Amino acid sequence: MVHLTATSNPNLPMRIADFETVTEGLDYAAKGQTGYCFFSTRGELAQALPYAEIRERAVDLAHRLTACGFERGRRFAIIAETTPDFAVFFYGCQYAGLIPVPLPLSVNLGGHDTHVARLRGMLSAARPVAAVASADFVGSLREATEGLGVEMVGTPDAFYGLPDKGGSLRPLDKNEPCYIQYSSGSTSQPRGVLVTQKAINSNARAIGFSGLQLKPGDRATSWLPLYHDMGLVGFCLAPMLSQVSVDYLATTTFALRPRTWLKVLSETSGTISFSPTFGYGLCVRRAAKGNGGQFDLSSWRIAGVGGEMVRAKVLNQFAETFAAAGFDSKAFVPSYGLAEATLAVSFAPLGEGIRVDRVDREEYERTGRAIEAKKNGGAPPKTRSFVTCGRVLPGYGAEIRDENGQGLPDRTIGRICIQGPSLMDGYYRNPEATRQVMMADGWLDTGDMGYMIDGELVVTGRKKDMIICNGRNIWPQDLEWAIENVAGIRSGCAAAFSVADGDDEERVVVVAESYLTEAAKQDALIREIAGIIHKSAGVHCEVVLVPTRSLIYTSSGKLSRSAAKTQYLGSSNRPIDPGPENPLLHGSANRLAVAAGE
Repeated sequence: MVHLTATSNPNLPMRIADFETVTEGLDYAAKGQTGYCFFSTRGELAQALPYAEIRERAVDLAHRLTACGFERGRRFAIIAETTPDFAVFFYGCQYAGLIPVPLPLSVNLGGHDTHVARLRGMLSAARPVAAVASADFVGSLREATEGLGVEMVGTPDAFYGLPDKGGSLRPLDKNEPCYIQYSSGSTSQPRGVLVTQKAINSNARAIGFSGLQLKPGDRATSWLPLYHDMGLVGFCLAPMLSQVSVDYLATTTFALRPRTWLKVLSETSGTISFSPTFGYGLCVRRAAKGNGGQFDLSSWRIAGVGGEMVRAKVLNQFAETFAAAGFDSKAFVPSYGLAEATLAVSFAPLGEGIRVDRVDREEYERTGRAIEAKKNGGAPPKTRSFVTCGRVLPGYGAEIRDENGQGLPDRTIGRICIQGPSLMDGYYRNPEATRQVMMADGWLDTGDMGYMIDGELVVTGRKKDMIICNGRNIWPQDLEWAIENVAGIRSGCAAAFSVADGDDEERVVVVAESYLTEAAKQDALIREIAGIIHKSAGVHCEVVLVPTRSLIYTSSGKLSRSAAKTQYLGSSNRPIDPGPENPLLHGSANRLAVAAGE
């Protein structure tokens, strides 16, 4: 019978990431009884590996990797499934002096060809000496590595079967890299963040001490993908570096059965777990079919929120739905981070829940200032709510700057720029991309927009996604959220963006996945969506209905507005074609569906 790893180490003092290397941290964690646990699709414990066993297997693998002659400092690509093999290979590379490169699965990436192309872009940039994937994914990996000079591509068993004679340990030291984290962007220009040993340990220390205030008895639970910074750093490396046990659920399992996440949290008395807002929303929708009080979530002290815009409405719905299960709304902890900073930059205060700043919507759209909404006689102003993401971690800095790099006062929206001990020096072998984000003073332009309130950070969206229409700044998520509950479209499956008209004006486009097939019902849905957008945002828009599962998502699970725009431009610039190669057409006539807000 499989048993959970221990929740605490009674005979091993807790050290919160006060190590110089990942291997030093694993050497220490292996002296205790905590570790990683992996749960099945039904939420049943399938495998439990104490850190001692993970270290033993990683050291054995390292001997085999060095024995076969892989040169020290070379990259080693790993398709990052949520399995024990990922941990063994990641840490095995650390002991062998190889730099692991976690790569995404083919989940929500737009199909096999898109996934292979994405992998090939990352592999071409990383130039690994070897690559590993499970039997389910090794075929795609071999296809992606063809012609790239990768010396060995195989399953975990193929590498475990290598001879170990003559092998030795040559762990990466404190002045060397730790891993390469690729962004979830395009395949043609992948951006790899080379994370150093110093960076991962300093960020894990800040997370543990200040962000989460870890203590003995804490236990983490995660369904986040291990190829994404929040999953890899937040729920693999940082917990190990502080000897915290982690209970894992595969991302695909969460997508199919989101309440399994809550089941695992309940049965293991988990205290820390994070999710983007949409994860909490999925649980709410599924709970409507059952009893939200069937779990015991009273141990969950930190319900982190990150990875995308934080939405108060969804979180409040989650808190109300699962209050009967003992969930405390004060457990919510909004945060802000990005791979270029290793992971974390800011955390909201613990034990206070979400804090909302309500601003005058017309004012921020017109002037870029986030002025607190106040009623001055007559009708109240139209408002927009933003959730504050707290203060930056000790030793880090955040400033709001304008297009010229000059600092902006509180409540003025601008570019979020950061600095800190875990900041990257630049993108791996990509000087042009580095020049685009690294400023002359060493600060990083994150590409995100936001404002400050008395030292606390508020994130408003991505600069590249902003829609500028008739002199107004419109955030695409405002349009997407306005229609998410419209019957006939898939919730959370809509993308808003703008395109240039011939007269140099911007035209707003909303692409939404719909399961409707009858032309009359499609036409009615188009008019309804356009009417809601016009009423809520005061803009006319073109509405395009697409088949379900046709929009492309990034490797971090976010809907790609840029990919939707590219598809739209490709389909709208040629004659209407009923063939399958035109994904942005739908309906009995496979026509482009257009509405102008009538």
